[in-house]
Amino acid sequence: MQNKKTTNRRDFIKSGAIAASGFFIVPRHVLGKGFLAPSDKLNIAAIGAGGKGGSDIANAYNNGVNNVVALCDVDMARCKGSLEKFPNAKRYKDYRVMLDEMKGDIDAVTISTPDHQHAVATMAAMQLGKHVYVQKPLTHDIYEARKLTEGARKYKVVSQMGNQGASNPTQKIMMDWLDKGTIGPVSDVHIWTNRPVWPQGNPVPTDKPALIDSMTPQDWDLWVGTASWVDYHPLYHPFKWRGWWNFGTGALGDMGCHLIDPAFRVLGLGYPTEVECSVGQVFLKDWSPEYNPEGCPPSSSVQIKFPATKRNKVPVTMYWTDGGIRPFHPEWIPANEPLAEADSSNGVLMIGTKGVMTCGTYGNTPKIYLKTGEKIDLMPKPDPKADPNAKPLPEHGHQASWAEACKAGFNSKEHKALSSSFDYSGPLTETVLMGNLAIRSYNLRKPNGSNGFNYDGRKKLLWDGTNMKITNFDEANQFVQRQYREGWKLV
Repeated sequence: MQNKKTTNRRDFIKSGAIAASGFFIVPRHVLGKGFLAPSDKLNIAAIGAGGKGGSDIANAYNNGVNNVVALCDVDMARCKGSLEKFPNAKRYKDYRVMLDEMKGDIDAVTISTPDHQHAVATMAAMQLGKHVYVQKPLTHDIYEARKLTEGARKYKVVSQMGNQGASNPTQKIMMDWLDKGTIGPVSDVHIWTNRPVWPQGNPVPTDKPALIDSMTPQDWDLWVGTASWVDYHPLYHPFKWRGWWNFGTGALGDMGCHLIDPAFRVLGLGYPTEVECSVGQVFLKDWSPEYNPEGCPPSSSVQIKFPATKRNKVPVTMYWTDGGIRPFHPEWIPANEPLAEADSSNGVLMIGTKGVMTCGTYGNTPKIYLKTGEKIDLMPKPDPKADPNAKPLPEHGHQASWAEACKAGFNSKEHKALSSSFDYSGPLTETVLMGNLAIRSYNLRKPNGSNGFNYDGRKKLLWDGTNMKITNFDEANQFVQRQYREGWKLV
Protein backbone atom coordinates (compact mmCIF):
# COMPACT_ATOMS: atom_id res chain seq x y z
CA MET A 1 0.00 0.00 0.00
CA GLN A 2 1.37 3.38 -0.98
CA ASN A 3 1.87 6.16 1.55
CA LYS A 4 -0.84 8.78 1.02
CA LYS A 5 1.60 11.70 1.43
CA THR A 6 3.96 10.14 -1.14
CA THR A 7 1.11 9.60 -3.59
CA ASN A 8 -0.16 13.18 -3.20
CA ARG A 9 3.32 14.61 -3.72
CA ARG A 10 3.82 12.47 -6.83
CA ASP A 11 0.43 13.51 -8.21
CA PHE A 12 1.20 17.16 -7.54
CA ILE A 13 4.51 17.00 -9.36
CA LYS A 14 3.00 15.11 -12.26
CA SER A 15 0.05 17.50 -12.71
CA GLY A 16 2.20 20.55 -12.11
CA ALA A 17 4.67 19.43 -14.77
CA ILE A 18 1.86 18.96 -17.29
CA ALA A 19 0.31 22.32 -16.46
CA ALA A 20 3.59 24.16 -16.80
CA SER A 21 4.67 22.25 -19.92
CA GLY A 22 7.73 20.81 -18.25
CA PHE A 23 8.72 23.75 -16.01
CA PHE A 24 7.48 24.29 -12.50
CA ILE A 25 8.55 25.55 -9.08
CA VAL A 26 7.94 23.20 -6.18
CA PRO A 27 7.15 25.05 -2.95
CA ARG A 28 8.91 24.07 0.28
CA HIS A 29 5.73 22.74 1.95
CA VAL A 30 5.13 20.28 -0.89
CA LEU A 31 8.66 18.92 -0.87
CA GLY A 32 8.46 18.48 2.89
CA LYS A 33 10.98 18.83 5.67
CA GLY A 34 14.57 18.43 4.51
CA PHE A 35 13.84 19.33 0.87
CA LEU A 36 14.58 22.70 -0.67
CA ALA A 37 13.74 23.63 -4.22
CA PRO A 38 16.68 25.38 -5.96
CA SER A 39 14.27 28.16 -6.91
CA ASP A 40 13.10 28.67 -3.34
CA LYS A 41 14.42 31.20 -0.87
CA LEU A 42 16.84 30.04 1.78
CA ASN A 43 15.74 30.57 5.39
CA ILE A 44 18.82 31.83 7.24
CA ALA A 45 19.46 32.48 10.94
CA ALA A 46 22.38 34.36 12.49
CA ILE A 47 24.27 33.35 15.61
CA GLY A 48 26.06 36.61 16.36
CA ALA A 49 24.32 39.44 14.53
CA GLY A 50 26.44 42.47 15.41
CA GLY A 51 29.75 43.66 14.03
CA LYS A 52 30.98 41.28 11.32
CA GLY A 53 27.92 39.14 11.97
CA GLY A 54 25.77 42.01 10.73
CA SER A 55 27.44 42.11 7.32
CA ASP A 56 27.58 38.30 7.11
CA ILE A 57 23.83 37.87 7.53
CA ALA A 58 23.05 40.91 5.33
CA ASN A 59 25.27 39.63 2.51
CA ALA A 60 23.75 36.15 2.73
CA TYR A 61 20.27 37.75 2.65
CA ASN A 62 21.44 39.41 -0.58
CA ASN A 63 18.81 42.15 -0.83
CA GLY A 64 15.88 39.78 -0.46
CA VAL A 65 17.13 36.85 -2.51
CA ASN A 66 16.84 34.87 0.74
CA ASN A 67 14.96 35.16 4.04
CA VAL A 68 16.36 36.01 7.47
CA VAL A 69 14.13 34.21 9.95
CA ALA A 70 16.01 34.50 13.26
CA LEU A 71 18.72 36.57 14.96
CA CYS A 72 20.60 35.34 18.00
CA ASP A 73 22.94 37.51 20.06
CA VAL A 74 23.69 37.73 23.78
CA ASP A 75 24.07 41.54 23.55
CA MET A 76 21.21 42.97 21.52
CA ALA A 77 22.68 46.48 21.77
CA ARG A 78 25.53 45.31 19.55
CA CYS A 79 23.26 44.21 16.70
CA LYS A 80 20.89 47.16 16.42
CA GLY A 81 21.50 47.40 12.68
CA SER A 82 20.47 43.78 12.08
CA LEU A 83 17.40 44.13 14.28
CA GLU A 84 16.29 47.16 12.28
CA LYS A 85 17.06 45.56 8.91
CA PHE A 86 15.19 42.35 9.78
CA PRO A 87 12.36 43.42 12.10
CA ASN A 88 10.32 40.26 11.49
CA ALA A 89 13.12 37.87 12.40
CA LYS A 90 12.61 36.07 15.71
CA ARG A 91 15.06 37.10 18.41
CA TYR A 92 17.05 34.82 20.67
CA LYS A 93 19.95 35.05 23.09
CA ASP A 94 20.76 31.34 23.35
CA TYR A 95 21.48 29.66 20.01
CA ARG A 96 20.58 26.29 21.50
CA VAL A 97 17.05 27.48 22.20
CA MET A 98 16.80 28.98 18.70
CA LEU A 99 17.92 25.78 16.99
CA ASP A 100 15.55 23.70 19.10
CA GLU A 101 12.50 25.90 18.54
CA MET A 102 13.12 26.70 14.87
CA LYS A 103 14.87 23.61 13.54
CA GLY A 104 12.02 23.03 11.10
CA ASP A 105 12.15 26.60 9.77
CA ILE A 106 15.88 27.18 9.32
CA ASP A 107 17.89 25.97 6.32
CA ALA A 108 21.23 27.61 7.03
CA VAL A 109 23.07 29.51 9.77
CA THR A 110 25.77 32.17 9.87
CA ILE A 111 28.01 32.00 12.95
CA SER A 112 29.88 35.20 13.80
CA THR A 113 30.56 34.95 17.53
CA PRO A 114 33.89 35.36 19.37
CA ASP A 115 36.28 32.56 18.42
CA HIS A 116 35.71 30.36 21.49
CA GLN A 117 32.05 29.75 20.55
CA HIS A 118 32.49 28.95 16.86
CA ALA A 119 32.88 25.18 17.13
CA VAL A 120 30.01 24.32 19.48
CA ALA A 121 27.49 26.51 17.66
CA THR A 122 28.57 25.23 14.26
CA MET A 123 28.47 21.57 15.28
CA ALA A 124 25.01 21.99 16.82
CA ALA A 125 23.71 23.47 13.56
CA MET A 126 25.36 20.81 11.37
CA GLN A 127 23.93 17.99 13.47
CA LEU A 128 20.49 19.31 12.56
CA GLY A 129 21.44 19.29 8.89
CA LYS A 130 21.78 23.07 8.65
CA HIS A 131 24.29 24.56 6.23
CA VAL A 132 26.87 26.77 7.95
CA TYR A 133 28.87 29.91 7.28
CA VAL A 134 31.45 30.54 10.03
CA GLN A 135 33.62 33.58 10.61
CA LYS A 136 37.38 33.17 10.58
CA PRO A 137 39.23 31.60 12.21
CA LEU A 138 37.01 28.57 11.81
CA THR A 139 37.71 27.50 15.40
CA HIS A 140 39.63 28.38 18.54
CA ASP A 141 41.84 25.26 18.55
CA ILE A 142 43.14 22.61 16.18
CA TYR A 143 41.01 19.72 17.41
CA GLU A 144 37.83 21.72 16.83
CA ALA A 145 38.88 22.54 13.27
CA ARG A 146 39.43 18.86 12.50
CA LYS A 147 36.06 17.89 14.01
CA LEU A 148 34.15 20.54 12.04
CA THR A 149 35.86 19.49 8.80
CA GLU A 150 34.83 15.90 9.43
CA GLY A 151 31.37 16.98 10.60
CA ALA A 152 30.54 18.87 7.42
CA ARG A 153 31.13 15.68 5.44
CA LYS A 154 29.34 13.47 7.96
CA TYR A 155 26.20 15.61 8.11
CA LYS A 156 26.37 16.49 4.39
CA VAL A 157 26.06 20.24 4.78
CA VAL A 158 27.41 23.09 2.66
CA SER A 159 30.08 25.01 4.56
CA GLN A 160 32.08 28.18 4.12
CA MET A 161 34.53 30.08 6.34
CA GLY A 162 34.38 33.87 6.43
CA ASN A 163 37.77 34.67 4.91
CA GLN A 164 36.19 36.65 2.10
CA GLY A 165 39.45 37.22 0.24
CA ALA A 166 39.28 33.54 -0.72
CA SER A 167 36.62 34.54 -3.27
CA ASN A 168 38.73 37.37 -4.69
CA PRO A 169 39.36 36.58 -8.39
CA THR A 170 42.97 37.72 -7.93
CA GLN A 171 43.66 34.39 -6.23
CA LYS A 172 43.08 32.56 -9.52
CA ILE A 173 45.44 34.96 -11.25
CA MET A 174 48.17 34.17 -8.72
CA MET A 175 47.57 30.44 -9.12
CA ASP A 176 47.88 30.85 -12.88
CA TRP A 177 51.14 32.77 -12.46
CA LEU A 178 52.61 29.91 -10.46
CA ASP A 179 51.29 27.29 -12.87
CA LYS A 180 52.97 29.05 -15.78
CA GLY A 181 56.28 28.98 -13.92
CA THR A 182 56.50 32.77 -13.88
CA ILE A 183 58.38 32.93 -10.57
CA GLY A 184 59.63 29.34 -10.49
CA PRO A 185 59.30 27.04 -7.46
CA VAL A 186 58.69 28.90 -4.18
CA SER A 187 60.84 28.07 -1.16
CA ASP A 188 60.18 31.01 1.19
CA VAL A 189 56.99 32.87 2.10
CA HIS A 190 56.89 35.99 4.29
CA ILE A 191 53.56 37.11 5.78
CA TRP A 192 53.00 39.98 8.18
CA THR A 193 50.34 42.19 9.79
CA ASN A 194 50.04 45.37 11.82
CA ARG A 195 47.69 43.58 14.24
CA PRO A 196 47.01 43.66 17.13
CA VAL A 197 45.16 46.97 16.95
CA TRP A 198 43.51 46.18 20.31
CA PRO A 199 45.24 46.03 23.73
CA GLN A 200 47.44 42.95 23.90
CA GLY A 201 50.21 41.86 26.24
CA ASN A 202 48.56 43.51 29.26
CA PRO A 203 48.14 41.91 32.71
CA VAL A 204 44.86 40.13 33.48
CA PRO A 205 42.40 42.71 34.85
CA THR A 206 41.60 42.33 38.55
CA ASP A 207 38.96 45.01 39.01
CA LYS A 208 35.28 44.14 38.63
CA PRO A 209 33.32 46.89 36.86
CA ALA A 210 29.55 46.68 36.68
CA LEU A 211 28.03 44.67 33.86
CA ILE A 212 26.89 46.81 30.93
CA ASP A 213 23.18 47.70 30.87
CA SER A 214 22.50 45.76 27.66
CA MET A 215 23.36 42.40 29.30
CA THR A 216 22.04 40.43 32.26
CA PRO A 217 24.19 38.05 34.36
CA GLN A 218 22.58 35.20 32.40
CA ASP A 219 23.64 36.89 29.15
CA TRP A 220 27.21 37.16 30.39
CA ASP A 221 27.21 33.48 31.33
CA LEU A 222 26.15 32.68 27.74
CA TRP A 223 28.85 34.99 26.38
CA VAL A 224 31.58 33.22 28.40
CA GLY A 225 30.19 29.95 27.04
CA THR A 226 32.83 27.25 26.63
CA ALA A 227 35.61 29.39 28.12
CA SER A 228 36.85 29.36 31.72
CA TRP A 229 34.72 31.64 33.86
CA VAL A 230 35.71 35.27 34.27
CA ASP A 231 33.69 38.25 35.45
CA TYR A 232 32.67 40.86 32.92
CA HIS A 233 35.28 43.43 31.98
CA PRO A 234 35.47 45.90 29.07
CA LEU A 235 38.88 44.37 28.25
CA TYR A 236 36.89 41.29 27.12
CA HIS A 237 33.63 42.54 25.60
CA PRO A 238 32.75 43.76 23.04
CA PHE A 239 35.96 43.75 20.94
CA LYS A 240 39.07 43.24 23.04
CA TRP A 241 38.44 39.51 23.66
CA ARG A 242 40.74 38.85 20.69
CA GLY A 243 43.79 39.41 22.88
CA TRP A 244 42.94 36.74 25.48
CA TRP A 245 43.51 33.02 24.91
CA ASN A 246 40.36 32.24 26.89
CA PHE A 247 38.27 33.70 24.07
CA GLY A 248 40.39 34.75 21.11
CA THR A 249 43.29 33.71 18.94
CA GLY A 250 45.33 36.91 18.78
CA ALA A 251 46.79 38.55 15.70
CA LEU A 252 47.25 35.20 13.95
CA GLY A 253 43.62 34.25 14.44
CA ASP A 254 42.38 37.64 13.32
CA MET A 255 44.48 38.05 10.17
CA GLY A 256 46.12 34.67 9.50
CA CYS A 257 43.13 33.24 7.63
CA HIS A 258 43.17 36.31 5.37
CA LEU A 259 46.92 36.61 4.78
CA ILE A 260 48.09 33.00 4.88
CA ASP A 261 45.22 32.00 2.57
CA PRO A 262 46.79 33.21 -0.74
CA ALA A 263 50.04 31.31 -0.14
CA PHE A 264 48.19 28.25 1.16
CA ARG A 265 45.99 28.18 -1.94
CA VAL A 266 48.55 29.15 -4.58
CA LEU A 267 51.15 26.67 -3.32
CA GLY A 268 48.64 23.92 -2.48
CA LEU A 269 49.87 23.59 1.11
CA GLY A 270 48.56 21.08 3.65
CA TYR A 271 49.60 20.04 7.14
CA PRO A 272 52.90 21.58 8.30
CA THR A 273 55.73 19.45 9.66
CA GLU A 274 57.27 21.78 12.23
CA VAL A 275 56.88 25.16 13.91
CA GLU A 276 59.08 27.48 15.93
CA CYS A 277 58.53 30.97 17.32
CA SER A 278 59.66 33.86 19.47
CA VAL A 279 57.48 36.54 21.06
CA GLY A 280 57.75 40.17 22.14
CA GLN A 281 58.04 41.05 25.83
CA VAL A 282 56.51 43.78 27.99
CA PHE A 283 58.59 45.42 30.74
CA LEU A 284 56.82 47.36 33.49
CA LYS A 285 59.80 46.90 35.85
CA ASP A 286 63.52 46.90 35.10
CA TRP A 287 64.98 43.51 34.17
CA SER A 288 61.70 41.73 34.87
CA PRO A 289 59.47 40.95 31.87
CA GLU A 290 55.78 40.56 32.55
CA TYR A 291 54.58 36.97 32.54
CA ASN A 292 51.06 36.78 31.15
CA PRO A 293 50.21 33.30 29.81
CA GLU A 294 46.49 34.19 29.75
CA GLY A 295 47.04 36.93 27.17
CA CYS A 296 48.38 36.95 23.63
CA PRO A 297 51.78 38.66 23.25
CA PRO A 298 52.25 42.17 21.82
CA SER A 299 54.16 40.73 18.87
CA SER A 300 55.37 37.38 17.58
CA SER A 301 57.57 35.79 14.95
CA VAL A 302 56.63 32.30 13.76
CA GLN A 303 58.33 29.92 11.34
CA ILE A 304 56.28 27.04 9.88
CA LYS A 305 57.63 24.44 7.45
CA PHE A 306 55.72 22.45 4.81
CA PRO A 307 56.70 19.59 2.51
CA ALA A 308 56.66 19.92 -1.28
CA THR A 309 53.22 19.70 -2.90
CA LYS A 310 51.68 18.88 -6.27
CA ARG A 311 51.48 22.60 -7.00
CA ASN A 312 54.94 23.53 -5.68
CA LYS A 313 57.69 20.94 -6.06
CA VAL A 314 59.99 22.15 -3.26
CA PRO A 315 59.52 22.40 0.53
CA VAL A 316 58.29 25.76 1.84
CA THR A 317 59.32 27.76 4.89
CA MET A 318 56.67 30.29 5.97
CA TYR A 319 57.65 33.26 8.15
CA TRP A 320 54.87 35.09 10.04
CA THR A 321 55.36 38.34 11.95
CA ASP A 322 52.80 40.54 13.70
CA GLY A 323 52.75 43.57 15.98
CA GLY A 324 53.78 45.80 13.06
CA ILE A 325 57.04 43.94 12.38
CA ARG A 326 57.42 43.37 8.65
CA PRO A 327 60.06 41.63 6.52
CA PHE A 328 62.79 43.51 4.68
CA HIS A 329 62.81 44.06 0.94
CA PRO A 330 63.79 40.95 -1.00
CA GLU A 331 66.57 41.41 -3.52
CA TRP A 332 64.33 41.86 -6.55
CA ILE A 333 61.86 44.42 -5.15
CA PRO A 334 63.16 47.98 -5.73
CA ALA A 335 64.19 49.92 -2.63
CA ASN A 336 61.51 52.60 -3.03
CA GLU A 337 58.63 50.19 -3.67
CA PRO A 338 56.20 49.52 -0.81
CA LEU A 339 55.78 45.88 0.21
CA ALA A 340 52.42 44.38 -0.86
CA GLU A 341 50.22 47.30 0.29
CA ALA A 342 50.65 51.02 -0.14
CA ASP A 343 51.76 51.47 3.48
CA SER A 344 53.41 48.02 3.78
CA SER A 345 51.29 47.34 6.89
CA ASN A 346 50.06 43.86 5.86
CA GLY A 347 51.15 41.54 3.11
CA VAL A 348 52.44 38.36 1.53
CA LEU A 349 55.71 37.67 -0.30
CA MET A 350 56.20 34.37 -2.15
CA ILE A 351 59.85 34.09 -3.15
CA GLY A 352 60.65 31.84 -6.09
CA THR A 353 63.74 31.09 -8.10
CA LYS A 354 62.79 33.57 -10.85
CA GLY A 355 60.97 36.29 -8.93
CA VAL A 356 58.74 37.38 -6.07
CA MET A 357 54.93 37.27 -6.06
CA THR A 358 53.23 39.68 -3.65
CA CYS A 359 49.72 40.59 -2.57
CA GLY A 360 48.01 42.53 0.20
CA THR A 361 45.18 41.66 2.57
CA TYR A 362 42.37 39.57 1.02
CA GLY A 363 44.59 38.83 -1.99
CA ASN A 364 44.40 42.42 -3.20
CA THR A 365 46.93 44.11 -5.50
CA PRO A 366 48.87 41.05 -6.73
CA LYS A 367 52.23 41.80 -8.35
CA ILE A 368 55.33 40.01 -9.56
CA TYR A 369 58.88 41.34 -9.43
CA LEU A 370 61.09 39.25 -11.72
CA LYS A 371 64.80 38.61 -11.34
CA THR A 372 65.22 40.36 -14.71
CA GLY A 373 63.92 43.63 -13.27
CA GLU A 374 60.50 43.35 -14.96
CA LYS A 375 57.37 44.09 -12.90
CA ILE A 376 54.03 42.42 -13.62
CA ASP A 377 50.97 44.15 -12.21
CA LEU A 378 47.72 42.67 -13.49
CA MET A 379 44.19 43.01 -12.24
CA PRO A 380 41.25 40.76 -13.22
CA LYS A 381 39.80 41.57 -16.61
CA PRO A 382 36.06 42.31 -16.74
CA ASP A 383 33.86 39.42 -17.81
CA PRO A 384 32.58 40.32 -21.32
CA LYS A 385 29.37 38.40 -20.62
CA ALA A 386 28.65 40.29 -17.38
CA ASP A 387 26.00 43.01 -17.17
CA PRO A 388 27.94 46.31 -17.11
CA ASN A 389 25.17 47.90 -15.01
CA ALA A 390 25.10 45.15 -12.41
CA LYS A 391 26.30 46.14 -8.95
CA PRO A 392 29.08 43.87 -7.67
CA LEU A 393 28.19 41.66 -4.74
CA PRO A 394 29.80 42.66 -1.43
CA GLU A 395 32.98 40.81 -0.46
CA HIS A 396 33.25 39.12 -3.86
CA GLY A 397 29.94 37.31 -3.26
CA HIS A 398 31.55 35.16 -0.55
CA GLN A 399 28.33 34.86 1.47
CA ALA A 400 25.93 35.01 -1.49
CA SER A 401 27.68 32.16 -3.32
CA TRP A 402 27.50 30.08 -0.14
CA ALA A 403 23.74 30.70 0.05
CA GLU A 404 23.28 29.63 -3.57
CA ALA A 405 25.36 26.51 -2.94
CA CYS A 406 23.11 25.70 0.03
CA LYS A 407 20.14 25.68 -2.33
CA ALA A 408 21.97 23.45 -4.79
CA GLY A 409 22.92 21.06 -2.00
CA PHE A 410 25.85 19.12 -0.60
CA ASN A 411 28.39 18.01 -3.21
CA SER A 412 26.70 20.04 -5.95
CA LYS A 413 28.89 21.84 -8.46
CA GLU A 414 28.02 25.09 -6.66
CA HIS A 415 29.20 23.58 -3.39
CA LYS A 416 32.42 22.28 -4.93
CA ALA A 417 33.06 25.72 -6.45
CA LEU A 418 33.06 27.47 -3.07
CA SER A 419 36.41 29.00 -2.23
CA SER A 420 36.54 28.20 1.49
CA SER A 421 34.44 25.16 2.36
CA PHE A 422 35.65 23.31 5.45
CA ASP A 423 37.61 20.82 3.34
CA TYR A 424 39.88 23.76 2.51
CA SER A 425 39.42 26.15 5.43
CA GLY A 426 39.76 23.42 8.07
CA PRO A 427 43.41 22.61 7.18
CA LEU A 428 44.10 26.34 6.65
CA THR A 429 42.78 27.08 10.14
CA GLU A 430 44.86 24.28 11.61
CA THR A 431 47.97 25.90 10.11
CA VAL A 432 47.04 29.30 11.58
CA LEU A 433 46.43 27.75 15.00
CA MET A 434 49.71 25.85 14.77
CA GLY A 435 51.40 29.22 15.16
CA ASN A 436 49.39 29.90 18.31
CA LEU A 437 50.29 26.47 19.71
CA ALA A 438 53.97 27.44 19.36
CA ILE A 439 53.40 30.85 20.96
CA ARG A 440 51.63 29.36 23.96
CA SER A 441 54.26 26.63 24.31
CA TYR A 442 56.96 29.30 24.23
CA ASN A 443 55.54 30.78 27.44
CA LEU A 444 55.30 27.51 29.40
CA ARG A 445 57.68 27.59 32.37
CA LYS A 446 58.70 25.63 35.46
CA PRO A 447 60.77 26.72 38.50
CA ASN A 448 64.37 25.56 38.15
CA GLY A 449 65.26 25.68 41.87
CA SER A 450 67.62 28.64 41.45
CA ASN A 451 65.08 31.47 41.74
CA GLY A 452 64.50 31.20 38.03
CA PHE A 453 62.52 29.25 35.45
CA ASN A 454 63.05 26.77 32.66
CA TYR A 455 61.18 27.42 29.42
CA ASP A 456 61.19 23.97 27.84
CA GLY A 457 58.84 24.91 25.00
CA ARG A 458 61.29 27.33 23.42
CA LYS A 459 62.39 24.90 20.75
CA LYS A 460 61.44 23.68 17.31
CA LEU A 461 58.21 21.70 17.66
CA LEU A 462 57.71 18.69 15.37
CA TRP A 463 54.14 18.11 14.20
CA ASP A 464 52.31 14.92 13.22
CA GLY A 465 49.42 16.44 11.30
CA THR A 466 47.48 13.22 10.75
CA ASN A 467 47.32 12.52 14.49
CA MET A 468 47.27 16.18 15.60
CA LYS A 469 50.24 15.78 17.90
CA ILE A 470 53.55 17.46 18.73
CA THR A 471 55.99 14.57 18.88
CA ASN A 472 58.95 16.11 20.74
CA PHE A 473 57.31 18.16 23.52
CA ASP A 474 54.20 16.56 24.96
CA GLU A 475 53.22 19.56 27.08
CA ALA A 476 52.50 21.49 23.89
CA ASN A 477 49.64 19.11 23.11
CA GLN A 478 47.46 20.70 25.80
CA PHE A 479 46.93 23.49 23.24
CA VAL A 480 45.63 21.14 20.54
CA GLN A 481 42.33 20.72 22.40
CA ARG A 482 41.13 22.81 25.32
CA GLN A 483 38.80 21.75 28.10
CA TYR A 484 35.34 23.32 27.97
CA ARG A 485 33.60 24.80 30.97
CA GLU A 486 31.06 22.48 32.58
CA GLY A 487 27.81 22.34 30.66
CA TRP A 488 29.40 22.72 27.21
CA LYS A 489 30.60 20.01 24.86
CA LEU A 490 31.43 19.33 21.24
CA VAL A 491 29.67 16.17 20.08
